[in-house]
Amino acid sequence: MIVCICNRITESEVRKAARCGAKTPEEAYACQGCEIQCGCCLDYAQDVIDEERGKPSHLSLVTSRAA
Repeated sequence: MIVCICNRITESEVRKAARCGAKTPEEAYACQGCEIQCGCCLDYAQDVIDEERGKPSHLSLVTSRAA
């Protein structure tokens, strides 16, 4: 899955960077030789990093039920 459309950074790349010590999207993207562009991906990228590092998610999952 693509996390950052601007830089074409995948979730697996963000997870790998987190396992190598990246604590923020900025650090994870730098591991790929990229910088943050539009910033729309930052919350999700941080959530992926936190999950990989064993921290609770700050995002909540929204579901809908069909009637």
